[in-house]
Amino acid sequence: MVEDADRWRRAGRIGAQARDLGAGLLVPGASRRDVAEEVERYIRSQGALPAFPTNLSIDQEAAHFTPDPEDDYRFRTGDLVKLDVGAHLEGAISDTAVTVEVGSDRHAGLRKAARVAQESAGTLLKDAVTTRELSLAIERSIRAQGYRPVENLTGHTIERYLLHAGTSIPNVAGFTSQPLHAGQVVAIEPFATGGAGRIHNGPFGNILRFREPPDGERTPELAEAFQRFRTLPFCLRWVPEKELRATLLRERRRLQTYPVFVEVRQGLVAQSERTFLITPEGSECLTP
Repeated sequence: MVEDADRWRRAGRIGAQARDLGAGLLVPGASRRDVAEEVERYIRSQGALPAFPTNLSIDQEAAHFTPDPEDDYRFRTGDLVKLDVGAHLEGAISDTAVTVEVGSDRHAGLRKAARVAQESAGTLLKDAVTTRELSLAIERSIRAQGYRPVENLTGHTIERYLLHAGTSIPNVAGFTSQPLHAGQVVAIEPFATGGAGRIHNGPFGNILRFREPPDGERTPELAEAFQRFRTLPFCLRWVPEKELRATLLRERRRLQTYPVFVEVRQGLVAQSERTFLITPEGSECLTP
């Protein structure tokens, strides 16, 4: 089993509760920045920390948008919002997402396609299952409902302080066939679309990450920021000091920056994600 499974379970419960809280806040007129900050505030109130900035990606945006400190967007009726939330306890991470259609229900089929694909793959998780088996289940499920899987986005394994830990679970079969094993933590996250089934990199989504510790002597400000965030993604909303914000933006080339993932034909995208612990008997959903 993964080291300290109870800590991972608690991080999962907090992440799921924060996801559900955020979904309830997605109503016409709600401030995008306020929703993100309320979700993150809840995670902190439960004794955890956000594992990454709350993602609130809309319509053709599949992932990787979080509001900046000056964001003034308010949700509109019909917005198709991917709410992607993570919590961590001393590096034990949960990662979970839901798609919410703000104030309407015109795209229930697309949302269902992502959710059912996630559930289909989740039921297959067990010791020695291969990534190909999971990818095939996701692809078949989405196509059976009349949509396309986003072929260049994937689920992933998770390790302590490492959100994407090296093994990917594509939304279509044919890319990888690696076995997964008891004790691993896995995020299953299908993306479904009515578009082309691919994403490309859009503009900067306001999310940053340190790839490695910076040189504390040469850039002490960056070293200070690294002590807060380590190698997990973060955003400028979490940096109240204006001078440090300016330094991070100026030195952005030294950090990993996350572009918004945008569907190549501007097709609407839905996402569903849960984190699982693979057990000797099967799997346990940590973010129900």
